[in-house]
This record gives sequence, C-alpha cells and structure tokens, in this order.
Amino acid sequence: MGPSPVCPAAVSLNQDDLKKIAAYKAVEHVKSGMVLGLGTGSTAKHAVDRIADLLRQGVLKDIVGIPTSTKTYDQAVSLGIPLSDLDSHPVVDLAIDGADEVDSGLNLVKGRGGSLLREKMVESVSKKFIVIVDESKLVKHVGGSGLAMPVEVIPFCWNHSLRRLVGMFAYAGCIGELRMSVENGKPSVTDNGNFVIDLYFERDIGDLNEASDAILRLPGIVEHGMFIGLATSVIVAGEEGITVKTKVGSEVEVDSFSYMI
Repeated sequence: MGPSPVCPAAVSLNQDDLKKIAAYKAVEHVKSGMVLGLGTGSTAKHAVDRIADLLRQGVLKDIVGIPTSTKTYDQAVSLGIPLSDLDSHPVVDLAIDGADEVDSGLNLVKGRGGSLLREKMVESVSKKFIVIVDESKLVKHVGGSGLAMPVEVIPFCWNHSLRRLVGMFAYAGCIGELRMSVENGKPSVTDNGNFVIDLYFERDIGDLNEASDAILRLPGIVEHGMFIGLATSVIVAGEEGITVKTKVGSEVEVDSFSYMI
C-alpha cells in the first residue's frame, strides 16, 4: 500500500500537513474487501482522498464506503468510491474520522462540522474506529479546549432546549448558543433538518456517561457530540512525529514514531 508521507523534522509543518499525515497513517489499516465508514471534515477528507487514490492504483479492491454526511457522499461519488448505507451493511469493518477534541481516555468531542448524528450512527457499529487528529485537538477533559460541544436538537422550541441544556450544566459554567450559518445568517441546519446548539464549558462536566444520559433524556434532543468509549485508537500527528494511542481494555497504550527514517 506504500508508506505514509515522511516529513523531515527540520521542515515546518502546518496544521493541514499534520492532518494529512495522520489520515494517511490511518488508511494503512484499510484492506481490500472492507466496508468503510467515511468520516466528515477537513482531516477525514484527506483519508477519503487517499482511499480513492489506492482504489485507482489497484492497491485496494472491493471497498464499500458508508458516508457520514452529504458532503462526504458527494466527495466519494466524485472520486469513484463505491457507496452503500447501514441498511445494506449494518456492520462496518473500519471507520476513519477526525475529532474536535480527544481526552486522555480517548473520549471525543465531534460535530463542530454539524454531522455528529450520522457520524455516531456509523462509528458506533464499526468493529474498529480510528480517529485522526493533529496534536492541537488533545485536551485534559471534554470541553477543555473552550470550544463548542454540539448538541443536535429539533427546530421546534429550540430556545427552550437551549435553556434546559445550559441549566443542566450550570455547575460547569456552561453557556450556549444556537449555531448560525455564516453563509446566510440563518440557523445552521444539519443533513437531518435539525438545528445545532453549541455548549461551552468553563469547568470539567464530570462523569461523561451521566452527562450523556441527562442530555438524551431531554425531549427535543436528537444527539450530542460526546463520543464516549467509541474510539479504538487515535492517531495524533505532531511536529516531532506520530503518536498512536490504542485502547486495550481500560488502559490506553501509546506508541510514538519519528518522521525521520
């Protein structure tokens, strides 16, 4: 399949370079005949491009992709990747996707691109889920970046849902806002026709499973962007090299690789 791109340590790498390196490393795990979950976002885009390249070269064969958004669907179709869905393939061999945050237990925040529901549907039924990030996405705890933890909600009385969510996490200094489209200034709409509320936390929200259950018990909530215990491994590209974090039981094993040969 060929090696991942190697970048001399002396060369300055920008964030997109790091994303591409992590994506190519993840695609090394793809084998012919697999059903693949195709992620959404700037990092996952590199993985989809790489998979298409290997299909054109004949290195990979008989791949079936399950896209996690209409954007990824359009990308994959344009590249000639054969596609299907979970109705036809309810079990996915391998999913590759990016993340907005990764904590020390490999729990994730995803969905700042708005595709959290379909991503979670595909990645929750994947035998393996490889997450690809640059080192800026590592956090001490979920919400630790100070950036959004998205929640997909139905449009009906979205402000009511926002108030209930903010009140639920008042202990963590939570504030929330409806996500607006930068194109038209109207509420951002997901592929599923829903709105997104972005939550911001000043402090650690505590037990993630308890937080997840509390959010999903609220009527009008569709899904949240915490991906708890779903990642099999996380590939982190940094200035000095690649770090692979793998979940083994309740422990996380770490392997590091330099870019230099």
